[in-house]
Amino acid sequence: MNKIEKLLQEKILIIDGAMGTMIQRYKLNEEDYRGAQFKNWQQDIKGNNDVLNITQPRIITDLHIEFLKAGANIIETNTFNAQQISMADYNMEEYSHQINFAAAKAAQNAIKEYQKTEEGHNRKNELFVAGSLGPLNKTLSISPDVNNPGYRALSFDEAASAYKVQVKGLIEGGVDLLLIETIFDTLNAKAAIFAIKEYFSETKQNELPIMISGTITDASGRTLSGQTLEAFYISIEHANPLTVGLNCALGATEMKPYIEELSQISKFYVSAYPNAGLPNEMGEYDESPDITASIIKEWAENGWVNVVGGCCGTTPDHIKEIVEVIRNIPPRKLQKR
Repeated sequence: MNKIEKLLQEKILIIDGAMGTMIQRYKLNEEDYRGAQFKNWQQDIKGNNDVLNITQPRIITDLHIEFLKAGANIIETNTFNAQQISMADYNMEEYSHQINFAAAKAAQNAIKEYQKTEEGHNRKNELFVAGSLGPLNKTLSISPDVNNPGYRALSFDEAASAYKVQVKGLIEGGVDLLLIETIFDTLNAKAAIFAIKEYFSETKQNELPIMISGTITDASGRTLSGQTLEAFYISIEHANPLTVGLNCALGATEMKPYIEELSQISKFYVSAYPNAGLPNEMGEYDESPDITASIIKEWAENGWVNVVGGCCGTTPDHIKEIVEVIRNIPPRKLQKR
């Protein structure tokens, strides 16, 4: 039994909040994003948050430390779009490995710095870096051309190859877990799973635990590619993940029935990190930390969850509030199936 699985049997673990929300607070300009390495890049790259792992690693490390101080056990690498397919928007495909490697280092450096404090030293055996693998900006299951439903902008092999480069960078950088998150198309997730399994098979390394987190996009209770929650679960069960859960798209209020359902069908640990409510008319997330935390507390009291935290709009204040309210609540027990 690995260290994190032992902890999951003892307590509800906390995953961090939204990296993008925190980066926005710095109000970085084009020059900040470019740094020295991309000073003369051929196009604008402002908004490419993943490249900040290379150009502004101190900022990324500091943001990780903020979430650690708030009480997070698991911090996610700043690599949500750091595979070659999404990096093509900036003509930066060739930097995918470097970005992921740097992101893993920034997160591990945050843990090392935090552990030098008294509080961090006392928590040194319960801190982990999860390598974030986002959903891609293209889908394998749906045609982008309404006039040609059979057309696909991407092949399975292309997706798996891109994920494999990302996985290699994350693992070589030193992540403890691999997190396939915000899944709106299960076939994309299967490409990520395939890439992870192939990487470990080829390198003969011991496999790292995998966390898988899907996204229910609306009140229909389905993913964007049309699967029900149970269908999604069955589709990824073969990966034998450490956790299966939901994140993004919904606030905690809207996510509640799906977390309840997942807790009843999953033989794995259950994770949940919702947005800070639904976006307002300005596209901003403004649900206060106490409201988000109170809903997550209810999930914990009902015995539904093993890992909780925040997605879009959530800050260290949200994470700190969640930590406080679930501190003495026991984790969900695994079902025997």
